[in-house]
Amino acid sequence: MSDRLPEYIDPIQLADKQGIVKGHATINSLARLADFLASDAGSIAVALYFRREGRLVLIEGRLEGVLQLVCQNCLEPIEWPISHAVRLGVVMSIEQADRLPEDYEPLLLDGEKILVKDIVEDELLLLLPTFPKHQRACPMPARTDCPSDVAKPNGKPVRENPFSILANLKNTGDL
Repeated sequence: MSDRLPEYIDPIQLADKQGIVKGHATINSLARLADFLASDAGSIAVALYFRREGRLVLIEGRLEGVLQLVCQNCLEPIEWPISHAVRLGVVMSIEQADRLPEDYEPLLLDGEKILVKDIVEDELLLLLPTFPKHQRACPMPARTDCPSDVAKPNGKPVRENPFSILANLKNTGDL
């Protein structure tokens, strides 16, 4: 079996045949995900199994891989491991989505075929943390461009008191 995922699939036809789709989705092909990543290198392993339960078409499987996100504390890259179970029910309308079993998410099918990368990307976008952070405490980056620092003769910066202007106004009687 090829390691490459098909571009389009017909989930209904695959469910009738109890089909399997396996392969890798390159992260750089997932355009909607790019804004959230520090790097688009690598790939996500995809395994999707299609079946019918009565008239309902179900997709189950796994996504495995590592995403490079940006830590919101230190703005450095952070590895975010992905190991996610996919459980989708193919629906044609909102009414059908309401009748899905509780542990399945709806996958709205507009035509006969759907892009595999759209399924993968939708699932990954739902997994992203709102504020990704390292598990450890992140060091704050040292600021060297702070204008309120005044150098002392010994070379160490001394912070200027932000209220010194008020003290000067009070002494001159302008306050």
